[in-house]
Amino acid sequence: MRIAIHHHTHYEYDRPVLLSTHFLRLKPAAHTRTPIESYTLQIHPQTYLIHWQQDPFGNFVSRIDFEEFMKEVSIEVAIVADISRINPFDFFIDAYAQYFPFQYEAQLKKDLGPYLEISENGTQLQQWIAAIDYSQKGIIDFLVMLNEKVFKQISYTVRMEPGVQTCEQTLHYASGSCRDSAWLLVQLLRHIGLAARFVSGYLVQLAETAPHGHSLTGTEEDFAALHAWAEVYIPGAGWIGLDATSGLVAGEGHIPLACTPEPAGAAPITGTAEKAETRFTYATTLVRL
Repeated sequence: MRIAIHHHTHYEYDRPVLLSTHFLRLKPAAHTRTPIESYTLQIHPQTYLIHWQQDPFGNFVSRIDFEEFMKEVSIEVAIVADISRINPFDFFIDAYAQYFPFQYEAQLKKDLGPYLEISENGTQLQQWIAAIDYSQKGIIDFLVMLNEKVFKQISYTVRMEPGVQTCEQTLHYASGSCRDSAWLLVQLLRHIGLAARFVSGYLVQLAETAPHGHSLTGTEEDFAALHAWAEVYIPGAGWIGLDATSGLVAGEGHIPLACTPEPAGAAPITGTAEKAETRFTYATTLVRL
């Protein structure tokens, strides 16, 4: 199945404003397992300079320097991808890491340092960690159990406020956006000694119906949107995606854009404008080819 994703972001100001340098993290990461056939980025008006970079974590970043005052800015991304079925468990695991708990080898632990850093340690988080079943079990069984636990206890909500909730806020409200659940899972994994990172990307869901017309995938129509999830590093397997919003392991529908130790580094668009009344709209559409 070949699909086209069109992602449009539009800012409209009540007067011409000067924009700071913007950084866009809207190009699929090099390690995405979903084959990307084409990618285009268009910005209007076309009075800007663009420089492609890679951040310290290997993510593609486009630096945009605007050359004049702007009354509106339009950012459009078009991607053609091959959504072929992927077995998310198609990997090997090093012998010493096949059962939880385990310890990373010394050099690997040093390399994974930023992804083991614990930045939250609240009371509710500690209580949640203490309630985890730590009896020895296969590492994949353990990860699936932990991901499902977050999925079942944290309900999903659309949250338009910028930034990410603290783990204490997410646990207190028992709800959060996809980025809130992802960050909670990242911190949980680090607390129990597993390297984890925050992922921003596109989530693609295709409607698939049985002969009698009922949905097989839980969605009634094709869907694409910006999304967030976590990845955990398991020796031998590498980075494994865990989507706490659905309780599933990441598959062909998860297209990563940026993977970082902290959520702020994975924001799809960063930059500022002079103070003005601003109208912000966005849309993501998906078409089967």
